[in-house]
This record gives sequence, C-alpha cells and structure tokens, in this order.
Amino acid sequence: MRMRMRSAVVLLLICFLHCAGGQECPSNQQLQNSLRQVEKMLASHEASYQHGLRALRKKLGALHNSTVALRSRNPSCPRPEIPAHGRKLGRVFGIGHEVHFLCKSGYELIGPRTRVCLESRKWSGQEPLCRSESQPEPVQSSSTTVPSSSPPPSSPPSIRSSHCTHFLGSTRCSCDVGFTISGRDNNICTDINECEVFPLTRPGRLCVHRCVNSPGSFRCECPGGYTLSRGARGCKDVDECEQRSHDCSKDQVCVNTFGGFQCVRVECPPTRNATYIKTSPTRCERNPCVVGDAACSEAPNSVSFHFLSLVSNMSAPRVLFRVSASRVLGDTLRFGLAGGQGPFSVRRSGRTAGTLLLTAPVQGPQTLHARVEMSEMERQTPLGRYVTMVTLFVSKHGF
Repeated sequence: MRMRMRSAVVLLLICFLHCAGGQECPSNQQLQNSLRQVEKMLASHEASYQHGLRALRKKLGALHNSTVALRSRNPSCPRPEIPAHGRKLGRVFGIGHEVHFLCKSGYELIGPRTRVCLESRKWSGQEPLCRSESQPEPVQSSSTTVPSSSPPPSSPPSIRSSHCTHFLGSTRCSCDVGFTISGRDNNICTDINECEVFPLTRPGRLCVHRCVNSPGSFRCECPGGYTLSRGARGCKDVDECEQRSHDCSKDQVCVNTFGGFQCVRVECPPTRNATYIKTSPTRCERNPCVVGDAACSEAPNSVSFHFLSLVSNMSAPRVLFRVSASRVLGDTLRFGLAGGQGPFSVRRSGRTAGTLLLTAPVQGPQTLHARVEMSEMERQTPLGRYVTMVTLFVSKHGF
C-alpha cells in the first residue's frame, strides 16, 4: 500500500512537470511505464535499507557480546562507598587498582586511607569514615576496633585527583604542578619528590644546603648563620658584625666568618728588650730603641694582625693576602714565611710587594695561622722588619 501511494505521488509529479512546461501530457501507456520504473527503484532502495538495518543489528549484538565477555575477563570490585564529609579518588575498580579517601577540612579520617581491589573482588580493609575533629575520641567496646589511645593519621596531602578531558573517544589526564599521574590509575595524581629527583650530589641540584619536600613543591633551608639568597635556593652569609648582632666586648674585634663570627682580642706581643704600643685595633708599633741597643733594634718595627674567612674546600692555589711597603729606605726588600701552620707560601709579586698564597684546599671547620715577614735591607744590613700575623677561619660549609 505504501509503495502504491509513493508511485501515485511520483506519477502526479511527472504529469505536472510535463504539462507546466508547455509540453504535451504523456499518454497512459507512458505513464504506466514510468510508474513501473519508479516502483522498481523504490523497491531496490527499500531492500537495501532493510539489509543495512539487519547488518547494524548484527553488529550491535556482537558488540554487546564482546562487552560482556570483556567484563567477565576483567573482573572488578563493586563501587566503594564515599564516606560522609569526605572524598574518593580513583575511578578504576579493577583487581589490583587502588582508591584513596580524603576528608574535608575540620574532619579526620578513621580507617584506611587506601583500599585495594583484591582477587576475591572485595576491597581491602574496612570502610573509612570522616570524624569531626571536635568530636571526642571513641571509647573502645566490643563493636569498636579503633583504640582511643592511637588516633589515626590525617589524610595524605600528597594525593590529588587529576584533570581529565574526553575528546573523540580518547581521554587525556593531567596533574597540577609538582604532581604526576599515578602508575596504576591515571585519575590519581601523586606528589613528585623533587628533593629525590634532584639530590644535592648531582649537577643542577635544587638547594645548596638542604631540600625539604612539600605537597606539589619544595623549599630550601640554610644552616644557622645563613639566609636564603634571592633565588630561594642558595645560602647567603649573615654578617653579624655589620648588623651588630654579635656579643663581642668593647676590647675585642668582631670578625665575620661564613656562618658565624669570631670575637678576637688583639694584644701587642711581648718581646725581649722591646716594647710596643697599640696604634690601631689591629696594629702595634715598636717604641723607639735606646741608641746602641742591638736586641731592641732586631725586634720587628711593627706587628699587624689580619683576619680572613674562607669556605671549606676552596680551590687552590689562591691569593689570600698582599703586603707591601709604602716607602723603601734601603736597596732591597725581602718577603718570607716566618712561621705558622697550614698549606701556605709567600712569593714576591712586585718590586715592593709580596703575596701570601693558599697552596691546597682546606677542609673546615678549622683555624689556621701564618706569619708573613717583610725585611728591609741596605747592602745586606737589616734596616727593619715588619710582621703580619694572618689568621684564617675556615668554615664548615662550602658556601
């Protein structure tokens, strides 16, 4: 019946097109032939449609069967309950997968923070719950398994849910900065421990001293006597002497060191047959000698005190101190190392100057001393001696 109605409509359309165009209307025989052709065409299209419909139903049935078979091959646990005032992280419930539980602010987690889907298709542990922090501890009874003397730890801040987008049948998940996709479930993000990824012993280390991991980030810490540098990764020495945060007395000299300070008392050296007067906080001058007093004349004309600070294991050789004569009375100046302890040497660095060198790295903390002497000669006859007492404070750290 439907086929005949369509044929009649088509037949009327053919007649209308011919007559409206000024052409002679077709005869009944012509119309019958056209009608049979139209019926054949419509029948062919309807048969093709029915065939395609049967094929589609067959594919849908096969897809349903494969889905059922896939579910039977990949068993899963039932959807776990979400505790009141809490959250559940994890959308995959297959065997071996994990789900994590967090509580809202003001609540603490009672029970396991993580549950695993077991081979028995059951979740490990007991169902957790979120208890208000202001709620009193439960009293242990026959139906209570959580002891009141050992409250459970708070929810882990190192786990977060990922951000997933679905497009054209695929899913892409990403995490906040400092987190990475979990190895078993791409819906869960776990904290990256930057301190372990970039330890202090490798190039490109994060912190010069100590790295402390935090959820999604890290921070650097410095030892006492240091502050974080502008980049918040290095350590900068605090100058206690300049900031007047030391406890040195008025008759002591404050010497800033790497990571601390030293209070030094400078006293003129006791010398036989010679006396000295303190002309500055770090310099002593010999009083004039009696004419003909050879022992007094052989004593140093001046004794200066110089204090240096050095980090541990600094590369060497390295120039530590330069000594020079402001004016020369004789024809020769000699420079030498007259005593002390440590890897030191003295060399001439100019016509009127000498240099104290550190010849090898020094491991701190320790204090080293060097006595540098400059002698003035006239035709091999000593005219005067000038001594510089150098004290080197080596820090415990290499920064």
